[in-house]
Amino acid sequence: MKIYLASIEEKLSHEGIIERIKTDTEGISILGSFFRITQRDVKKYSSLLHYFKDFMLDSGAFSFMSNCSVKQGWEEYIDRYASFINENHIEKFFELDIDSLVGYEKVKEYRSLLERKVNHQCIPVWHRTRGAEEFFRLCEEYSYISIGGIAIKYVRSSEYKYFSYLIKEAHKRNCKIHALGFTNLAELKNYHFDSVDSSSWSSGGRYGTTFRFKNGELVSKKREADKRMSDWVGLDEFNFGEWVKFQKYAEVHL
Repeated sequence: MKIYLASIEEKLSHEGIIERIKTDTEGISILGSFFRITQRDVKKYSSLLHYFKDFMLDSGAFSFMSNCSVKQGWEEYIDRYASFINENHIEKFFELDIDSLVGYEKVKEYRSLLERKVNHQCIPVWHRTRGAEEFFRLCEEYSYISIGGIAIKYVRSSEYKYFSYLIKEAHKRNCKIHALGFTNLAELKNYHFDSVDSSSWSSGGRYGTTFRFKNGELVSKKREADKRMSDWVGLDEFNFGEWVKFQKYAEVHL
């Protein structure tokens, strides 16, 4: 299983993380958010792409929608998204899964528009509201699809039991399957997705959590409430390194 580390665009000022990316001889798999990249240092981020072992690009459509300062329409956003994909030769990129905003029929129009602009299939993001038949159809038509709604708890943990069936059906159709925002470490071993992504490594700077990788496991420990954290940047850099170790382990053993 590949575990892509997300949210590094928020840590571009962390020289320790940037240095680790540049010097890791095996390479690190990263998932980026187009919207967040464009809100920060696009040139710096683009200069890192050739160091990555593997890369996936999320549209960041919901971040775009929720940013009140943004005045563009969806088609203009797709133009910029497609240009970034073309300019950086990105092969794995997700559609704009904005079903709840514009409806699925419009999402399919935007998917086709994006694919025409880049001359390459995107990775559709299946939501259960699209129905089982649409899941099967996407698996037939695409070589890689993903499941959305996990990170925002729209897919509840009690429903994880259905993942095995969906994975089996995708693989039966020679289709790989990615779980967007699937960060439940205890459950990763139970469901054999081809890939997942997680931004949990960055929670050190937000919540004072320390991760340590040992014997195939990532163990987290939260800072005690009465203790102050003096080096948030150092903690982020340490956690990133531990998650990289876990990423390399997972690609072989999970």
